[in-house]
Amino acid sequence: MPLTEVLIRGANASVVVFVVSSTLSVGLGLTVPQIVAPLRNGRLVALSLLANFVLAPIAAIGLARVLGLDEPLAVGLLLVAVAGGAPFLLKLADLAKADMPFAVGLMVVLMVITVGYMPIVLPLLLPGVSVNPANIARALILLMLIPLAAGLALRAWQPPTARRLRAFVAPVSSISMMFVVVLTTAGHLGSMVSILGSFGIVAALIFVAICIGIGWVLGGPGTATRGVLSLGTAQRNTAAALVVAGQNFTDAKVVVMITVVMIVSFAVLMPLARLLAGRQQPAVRVRAAAAP
Repeated sequence: MPLTEVLIRGANASVVVFVVSSTLSVGLGLTVPQIVAPLRNGRLVALSLLANFVLAPIAAIGLARVLGLDEPLAVGLLLVAVAGGAPFLLKLADLAKADMPFAVGLMVVLMVITVGYMPIVLPLLLPGVSVNPANIARALILLMLIPLAAGLALRAWQPPTARRLRAFVAPVSSISMMFVVVLTTAGHLGSMVSILGSFGIVAALIFVAICIGIGWVLGGPGTATRGVLSLGTAQRNTAAALVVAGQNFTDAKVVVMITVVMIVSFAVLMPLARLLAGRQQPAVRVRAAAAP
């Protein structure tokens, strides 16, 4: 078996491990009230849905047309744009010292809606591409919602067991995420080199920047919620996009584009989260001084 095929198969397996372990880890660390409480702010939830499922896809479609992206690259960018609810949002929000309850609720809502949204919207946005909605929904339900529900159930019924299991699952999620990046990059290295002459990387950078701006504008008056929505809108659910791409598209450049967006997101959002944490510190010191 050629080395490239081995790497690609390893990358596909890593995607499955990353998706399952990430969503299971999230469920093991949460309770249902933690998810429900932040969702009582109907206006903020509506703006979050607008940012993630209307404005982000519009930005992707507009960039693809303006930059004249090849169809596989445009498809990859669109798959990322319609997939919300990345488990990595919680790590970013924690690093940014942002509103964690809102981050938890937002991630779960976006993740759940993504399962129903992607099968409906993709056939409408990609009329020239064969997409099986049943396969998309089945993959996302099996790999995302079921592990999440299982984690929540175990957290509710056996908290000590859930804590011990999460201590094992969380590192698996982080390690598998690195394998996804490394194996996908290595397996599709030739395809990635081939897009250097296109606007694929430029499109990824601009798309992430636009999503950050959308989330910041719509995130409300508080810096904490603005930080969460800016990070949550820019950090797309690349795991879900990779699952859909792997089951429905054969052109390697689709996966390559998703991987490029994922790498660009990490490169941009990690420093941004640290910058947002710095903005939170003065407010924390003021509240601490006023407490006595």
